[in-house]
Amino acid sequence: MGRWLILITTHLVMLAIGFAGGIYTLPVLTAPRGPDTAALQMIATETLYVGALVRNLKGSDLLHWGEGEVRVSRNRIAHLGRLAPGPDYKLYLASRFVDTKEAFLLVKDKSVRVGDVKTFNGFIVEMPAGIDVRDYNTVVIWCEAFDQFISGAEYQPSRQDRK
Repeated sequence: MGRWLILITTHLVMLAIGFAGGIYTLPVLTAPRGPDTAALQMIATETLYVGALVRNLKGSDLLHWGEGEVRVSRNRIAHLGRLAPGPDYKLYLASRFVDTKEAFLLVKDKSVRVGDVKTFNGFIVEMPAGIDVRDYNTVVIWCEAFDQFISGAEYQPSRQDRK
């Protein structure tokens, strides 16, 4: 009986590890290619603001991080860099810089969701009509499925800092 218990327990643990690994790797395997150099260069000509995603933010960790440059224009937001792969990433604009899950949850209802992030080696997300990037100062990458902060970048001073 003891051998069967060990065997069943071992199989259940291996099944759980395989399931967790699948959740992590599936977005990587199904992700489309990132934007090509020509598309990113075109964004450079219309860029209004630039911000930096840094890997060691307070709310980032080994599996949830971003690094590189964020370019914000009236029509698009582009990222030149890398993101930790994961499912269901969303791009938000927030009116103040946040660097943790808790901080973002405090402003999430006042933030605007721009769109989906489907690539992990750079992305371009089109700006929905009616959103003025000048009303915000921070780009936030958020995993909607797991309520997980990935990264954030301030691209202009907050309104209070500009006064």
